[in-house]
Amino acid sequence: MSYSRSRRLFLGGTAAATAVGASGIITSSGVSAASTMPKVNFGPKAGVAKLNANENPFGPSPAALKAISEAAAQGGAYYAYPAAMTLLDMIAERHGITRKNISMSAGSSPILSYAAIAASKKGRILGPDLFWDTTSKAPEKQGAPEIVRIPNTADLSIDLDAMYAAIDDSISMVHICNPNNPTGKILDPDKLRAFCIKASKKTLVLVDEAYNEIIDDPPKHSMIPLVKAGHNVIVARTFSKIYGLAGLRVGYLIASEENTAWINNYGMAGYTLNQTGLAAAIASYNDDAFITFSKEKIVEAKGLVMDALKANGLSALPSSTNFIFVDLGKGDADLFQAAMAEKAVLIRGTYRSYTNWSRVSMGKIPDVKRYIDAIPSSLEAMYKKQNS
Repeated sequence: MSYSRSRRLFLGGTAAATAVGASGIITSSGVSAASTMPKVNFGPKAGVAKLNANENPFGPSPAALKAISEAAAQGGAYYAYPAAMTLLDMIAERHGITRKNISMSAGSSPILSYAAIAASKKGRILGPDLFWDTTSKAPEKQGAPEIVRIPNTADLSIDLDAMYAAIDDSISMVHICNPNNPTGKILDPDKLRAFCIKASKKTLVLVDEAYNEIIDDPPKHSMIPLVKAGHNVIVARTFSKIYGLAGLRVGYLIASEENTAWINNYGMAGYTLNQTGLAAAIASYNDDAFITFSKEKIVEAKGLVMDALKANGLSALPSSTNFIFVDLGKGDADLFQAAMAEKAVLIRGTYRSYTNWSRVSMGKIPDVKRYIDAIPSSLEAMYKKQNS
């Protein structure tokens, strides 16, 4: 049985079970579920192509959905400590580390924010001009200095040489995303490894690997072995991307025992975890069939988008992720975003001063085709607005 067919069969069974519940099934509390459940949009509304948050809309996998159901029924009333320990052990076994090297949270955002807050107590955070900086900006809300930013290269790569040259006694942490967001570009693994080793002798180095599982040969590009080797490096991962669990919120950070304990002082990461998210992550972690399926759909979608961009006189950066950074030339990304939204296609607009660059995520193929079909009229609307 093919992966896609088994998924359809599973979802069909789930839909049938839901229909039974909606017809008036009585819960253990004696209350009809149908009478108490308001209508909720758990995903994009019908007719909306949501291509703005780098999610994997093909998830959760059938195995994860089954685990979610079991976890909710059997463990919804209980705290999630045992499930958390199971996932910790799975991660530790894969990378040859211990539980004490890992800190988990509801998605990687909380633990990344804790790392930034911890680092801000000792100095400033250094990053490239263009990267996913949301968590490193968290300390600024508490009065910490702004991030020290180094210009990207002409092709929007991270300039590792300039980054290293900028490390002085005032820098307490360097933050790098690899692959980078929003550019989608990946660093040469040997060059990044060399940078991390020498930079970590001067300060803490954080590498966010949110999209690692999407690239070819993920282990080759990971900096987790540097943690094992004793370098002052921390690595963040998430189940929100390739695993399709963005709404279930499971992420983690790998570091030395000392760094993990230090960062945990600035938050309560473990207390943000939940049974269903952990169950889905446990079921997904070794689900190679789902990962392969998802990567194939991402590659298919990127090929369609790149061809369409070329046909419309546009270009984009090569992407190692599930999104594409599109060069609109002299166009305005916010106006292009607004024009797309008029057609119920959601994408991203301007990042910092990069006003002519627009990011689009890869979604289900029909949604990607809606984006493609909307490009000509959205460009026309954008230019019309710019010239008015």
